[in-house]
Amino acid sequence: MNGSVVIADDDGDIRALVRISAVKAGLDVVAEVGDGDAAIAAIRLLVPDIAILDVAMPGLTGIEVCRLIRADNELTGVRILLLSAAVGEVARERGFAAGAVDYLSKPFSPRELAASLSTHMRRRE
Repeated sequence: MNGSVVIADDDGDIRALVRISAVKAGLDVVAEVGDGDAAIAAIRLLVPDIAILDVAMPGLTGIEVCRLIRADNELTGVRILLLSAAVGEVARERGFAAGAVDYLSKPFSPRELAASLSTHMRRRE
């Protein structure tokens, strides 16, 4: 089940936790970036199976990157998971409305993230 993933979060410690979860789920981490502008550039270049985006990043937000991905016909197969410190139904609804397939609140469980990634990869098959 090797798929590819781009990780975008401005916190290096969070990126490291996400990387561990992605590898545990059997994914190849093809890029790790710290802001939204680098995220959309990496996603357009690499066209990963999954993009894991922090909602609050410098430059473009995760929500804005999500909308750009959904508006690009070349990226229709990219599944987007959002990570956010913002909790509550309104924040989650904004994420799903932008096109995310999952929304995890920080702090998240690395085990929960790995399980979510595995589930989304199985749904692609």
